[in-house]
Amino acid sequence: MKELIQAIVTPLVDHPEEVLITSKEEDSKITYYLSVHKEDMGKVIGKQGRVAKAIRTVVYAAGSSQQKKIYLEISE
Repeated sequence: MKELIQAIVTPLVDHPEEVLITSKEEDSKITYYLSVHKEDMGKVIGKQGRVAKAIRTVVYAAGSSQQKKIYLEISE
């Protein structure tokens, strides 16, 4: 899943070397934390959150075969 998020986000940003994805797994969910350079936050979130929503939709659809719920959080 990290590779999928990386493949989606890297072409969007100006600082691809600063894209960092970590994960935290709990009993019923997996949370992925996406961190990008401060200047790239607008590109990842998009107008009215449209890009972030689209990224989440793809990630959730790819993870629907797993038994755990998947979440994606975006931070600086």
